[in-house]
Amino acid sequence: IYADPAKRLELYFRPKDPYCHPVCANRFPTSTMLLKVRRRTKKKKQLETEEQIQPEVQFEMEILGTVTTVYKFQGMSDFQYLAMHSGPDGKQTSMYDKVLMLKPEKEEFFNRELPLYIPPPIFSRLDTPVDYFYRPDIQHREGYNNPQVSGENLIGLSRARRPHNAIFVNFDDEEIPAKPLDAAAQTWKKVCTNPVDKKVEEELRKLFEVRPVWSRNAVKANISVHPDKLKLLLPYLAYYMLTGPWRSLWVRFGYDPRKHPEAKIYQVLDFRIRCGMKYGYAPNDMPVKAKRSTYNYSLPITVKKPVSHTVSVHDLKQGLGTSTAASARKPASSRYKLKESIYIFREGALPPYRQMFYQLCDLNVESLQNIIRRNDGTESECTERDGWCLPKTSDDLRDTMSLMIKQIIRSTRPALFSSTTSSEDGKEQLAYESGEDEDDEEEEEEDFKPSDGSENEMETEILDYV
Repeated sequence: IYADPAKRLELYFRPKDPYCHPVCANRFPTSTMLLKVRRRTKKKKQLETEEQIQPEVQFEMEILGTVTTVYKFQGMSDFQYLAMHSGPDGKQTSMYDKVLMLKPEKEEFFNRELPLYIPPPIFSRLDTPVDYFYRPDIQHREGYNNPQVSGENLIGLSRARRPHNAIFVNFDDEEIPAKPLDAAAQTWKKVCTNPVDKKVEEELRKLFEVRPVWSRNAVKANISVHPDKLKLLLPYLAYYMLTGPWRSLWVRFGYDPRKHPEAKIYQVLDFRIRCGMKYGYAPNDMPVKAKRSTYNYSLPITVKKPVSHTVSVHDLKQGLGTSTAASARKPASSRYKLKESIYIFREGALPPYRQMFYQLCDLNVESLQNIIRRNDGTESECTERDGWCLPKTSDDLRDTMSLMIKQIIRSTRPALFSSTTSSEDGKEQLAYESGEDEDDEEEEEEDFKPSDGSENEMETEILDYV
């Protein structure tokens, strides 16, 4: 623990109990000394008198060194959960000998009838008390009325979300919007105060003229715009599809992809890299990193990470975000641009993340385009599941892409796949590389950050606008 400054020191009151929740100590710097004190007592011989002679006590002190780090247990103990079962008569029975496997057991150990015992994985996320600072109701003047608040904001949120005035459209909606909301137009005109913003607006208009449907990542890869400004610009030029084959995409105002068969190429494909033993490689063997993992969630035994600097109004009006060392080196024309691989799939290249949202026109592989074009010119009906494509087109595309990715991983990591096959079962043998961890892989570039929130980009984008 001492070697890692980000960890907290754990103290278990019942070390042999795996269900014991520890108390945690925080690490603090200090400048104190470590003293070694000896107390020597010399007993004098008692004479043949009734008087008692006090023993002589001497203290010897020695400075062993300085202390630079100290751990302080300032938090409260967490709830404790014992593996006990209450019988009908209220008698408590210990279950430790039944649920803990201390040595290799036979099949009978696992087939015994036992009461259900599922301990909670975590009780308290925080171990320090927090003051809520309850305040009395504000006394307003006569005639004051509280603003209308929807029921969704009554529980769990300290304030209602700031509206970005985006228009959401479902696949079964009859009409599509032809122009933005007045509030969206006013908000963008209020923020658009410099030539950089006007140039970005013109560039985005040209993108929608060339292609009426775009994903947010594709826009970020084609123009350089601050993410907070893009949140305000997109609702000014396009509406957002919630469901159907164009879900999570931005569509130019006045364009209805459900009425144009040529909009087939703009449909979205939710592709996730398949991993598992049946595909020939385990999750940890993949060259593509996961954005986050539940196994890394270690509250409350880790120290909070430093929060990122928030964007100020001045930054938005200047058209620039918070300047970091990495962004300062980049020219303003490409400071916020993402790489093309964030939205384009090419043969021989791995996606930057294990879950990607591709538009069909961005699958730059001839075999994939042949699957998409199987019914060109004969499209008759646009369905919510397959759009203008033939049924099962998305499944065929995913199967083909998964096979291509498996071949890429096979070529980049030949040690995972053995060239020898067994004549008995014909199955591939896996030769695992020992001692390799995901942290040893090549680090992702900072440019690949589709979102700062959920791993599901579509969900994150919706939360930005509701």
